Amino acid sequence: MLVKSGKTDLLSWRAYSDRESMGLAAASYAEGLIRALLAQKDELRMIFAAAPSQNEVLKNLAQSPNIPWERIHAFHMDEYVGLDPAAPQGFGNFLRDRLFGLVPFKSVHYLQEAEAYSELLREGEVDICCLGIGENGHIAFNDPPVADFNDPQTVKVVELDSVCRQQQVNDGCFASLDEVPTHAMTLTIPTLFACSHLVCTVPAATKREAVRRLLTDAEISTEVPATIMRRHPSVSLFLDSDSLPEFS
Repeated sequence: MLVKSGKTDLLSWRAYSDRESMGLAAASYAEGLIRALLAQKDELRMIFAAAPSQNEVLKNLAQSPNIPWERIHAFHMDEYVGLDPAAPQGFGNFLRDRLFGLVPFKSVHYLQEAEAYSELLREGEVDICCLGIGENGHIAFNDPPVADFNDPQTVKVVELDSVCRQQQVNDGCFASLDEVPTHAMTLTIPTLFACSHLVCTVPAATKREAVRRLLTDAEISTEVPATIMRRHPSVSLFLDSDSLPEFS
């Protein structure tokens, strides 16, 4: 059930009573974009985030009988460096289990080497990006210390900050901080910002402060990298009651 909605700069946001309602709404919105765009062009290119925050969205997308996946090329937005390729925490593995391996995409591209992946992404426009934000306000693995709104790179290797690494423990992905990789490959902020449509889903109380700053900070800055989304011409943010800040 929708409980609140609003707009900050160009960013529209909607908050729902629970995670399931939020995930269903975000997936329905993404499906609507997919179908509208495919009425105008033969194929789409989409980027997907891999994180527990995306579970409900991915589940509902995978279960939809109305999406022509065979006309969509899939990409994922970040990946750990140095993690065992078979580890379930790997973002490619996460997406394979929850979406990429469940529906008949035209093609699926996994992030394994930065320059080769950059070339793939530069081959054409990315139509839709389904993403979240981190407890430190990151998008993809663009944590505040490495975030660059004018980054010249398409994909880069970054060192993960302590808040980001602790989030992986908080999310139940790793048992301890020592197990969390220190580096990752990530799509840069200009790469994400260049996507035609952003569908951002952010549940849980652990994200409430990051959401508050996203929606209320006076300045758009890399201190909260997600604030750049407020300048994007087509971005929709989906929240649940736990991530909804008290200001609203």
